[in-house]
Amino acid sequence: MTQATDAGTHALGRFTVNRMGYGAMQLAGPQVFGPPRDPAAALAVLREAVASGVNHIDTSDFYGPHVTNRLIREALHPYREGLVIVTKVGAVRGEDASWLPAQRPEQLAGAVHDNLRNLGLDVLDVVNLRVMGDVHAPAEGSIEPQFTALAELQQRGLIRHLGLSNVTARQVAEAQRIAEVVCVQNHYNLVHRADDALIEALGAQGIAYVPFFPLGGFTPLQSGRLSAVADRLGATPMQVALAWLLARAPNILLIPGTSSLAHLRENLASASLRLDEAASAELAAVASGMGG
Repeated sequence: MTQATDAGTHALGRFTVNRMGYGAMQLAGPQVFGPPRDPAAALAVLREAVASGVNHIDTSDFYGPHVTNRLIREALHPYREGLVIVTKVGAVRGEDASWLPAQRPEQLAGAVHDNLRNLGLDVLDVVNLRVMGDVHAPAEGSIEPQFTALAELQQRGLIRHLGLSNVTARQVAEAQRIAEVVCVQNHYNLVHRADDALIEALGAQGIAYVPFFPLGGFTPLQSGRLSAVADRLGATPMQVALAWLLARAPNILLIPGTSSLAHLRENLASASLRLDEAASAELAAVASGMGG
């Protein structure tokens, strides 16, 4: 069985995690809303991920809402020593499955308590402030009130570490003046590379960068160059895209998500896929566009 440990490790605050992790978002129903189509399969995916060496799971109580956290608790509680569960706060779901900002201090506190309750924890390992911005893209603006509220919950012992999601470099610097930031989770992949400079800056500080939509999100990556490299390496395009991210910078932690055991195994196999110089050069050209 392919092991997540093949990708190496990196610090996540006081923890050390395998760079190949797992994102739980896709365990919820369509549009990340409602229960999974196959609850037993969802539980099996979580258990196999951990059995395969995944010790970094990304989730949120607004996935479902409440669905993925309750699945994680059912599948994995009591949690294996060394398993790090990272959650995020800052949004709620509308009855129509819309994503709505929930950034007021009292809303953030309520979300932290929801995560604690549904995960069955007394303290959360890492909480990311999910800044809404343009939903899937960051937008400038002060995040001082929100991050201060989370820092106060950290001081009360409800959170061990704080991180950020969907933010600009300026917002990272603003948050760091309030409390330590151990990770940044932004949209980044082979063709969406706006954060190249931010990844380097965070790496110099030993801060983890966790790309969301590493495989393109709701619009999977498609590229002739990517497919050609995958064919030559005897891998799938998505495996090559994940391997490229692992090779891109040592502070990148991956959290590809799936509700399928077959896809989980495919993703985990990326941890041992090594790109040669020719493949790396070919993939460097993919960033200029989705085609080719």
